[in-house]
Amino acid sequence: MIHLLQRILSILIIVQCVLGSSANGFIALVNCIDWVKKHKISCADGILTALAVSRISLLGIIVFNWYGTVLHPSIYSSEVKTIVHITWVVSNHFSLWLATSLSILYLLKIANFSSLLFLHLKWRANRVVLMILWGTLVFFIVHLAVISTDAKMQMNEYKGNITWESKLRDVAHLSNVIIFTLVNIIPFTMSLTAVLLLIFSLWKHLRTMPLSGKGSQDPSTEVHIRAMQTVISFLLLFVIFFVAQIIAVWNSSTQQNNSLHMICKVLGTLYPSSHSFILIWGNKKLRQAFLSFLRQVRCWLKERK
Repeated sequence: MIHLLQRILSILIIVQCVLGSSANGFIALVNCIDWVKKHKISCADGILTALAVSRISLLGIIVFNWYGTVLHPSIYSSEVKTIVHITWVVSNHFSLWLATSLSILYLLKIANFSSLLFLHLKWRANRVVLMILWGTLVFFIVHLAVISTDAKMQMNEYKGNITWESKLRDVAHLSNVIIFTLVNIIPFTMSLTAVLLLIFSLWKHLRTMPLSGKGSQDPSTEVHIRAMQTVISFLLLFVIFFVAQIIAVWNSSTQQNNSLHMICKVLGTLYPSSHSFILIWGNKKLRQAFLSFLRQVRCWLKERK
């Protein structure tokens, strides 16, 4: 029964990673082609491109980690595990904070508030987003330091006093869980704040609109709704990812290939793979390029017949 579950989950995680990597590769390719043509790239497209690259890396690490922990645990030494974990943290950090920065950029570009502070931030939206990304390096460095300490404790578990080493390992593992929780809760709170402000901005906009009967046909309303859909989908998928990762981290001291651990890994993969399709559909340029690509594929298939 366990082997059957492993096969099913392995197929699911491979399909998710292939689809997610394809979607992210499409985002990066379209934006890079547009960059070459126009010799410039907007802040939003730059973030989307960097986000796509980070998620391709993240999905690759997820597949490798699945192969090493579930399918062939014998090749997964402590050194390899540490390298994979650090690489995962790097990819996940940039994936998470780039998505959060995109949410904040949508808020600053789309929302309308009369507050002087908000107007000040709105005029400097690109600079604000860049400052946020630079500021996150503090969390990144602290997280890497905790991971390195935890890894050293794991590799030196049989050296010195066993009781003392065991206590140190427990402290390092707990610190790792706490830091992981903090570095995920903070961007989640920022994105949640962004979507709530977008909802409030849309509500104010609808209240001030004349009763012309156009309603959702208003361009500003459509832009608000599309931005909200993108951010809300990110939040929902991220909640699934975060809960799955927390369960997996707390469960990491037991068997790496038990059913709960494997299911959490598969559920966690939904976030970097599925959100990319939502980003494509929510972006006019990417959506048109994707529909054009589908039409070309359909024509090619008809010619083949």
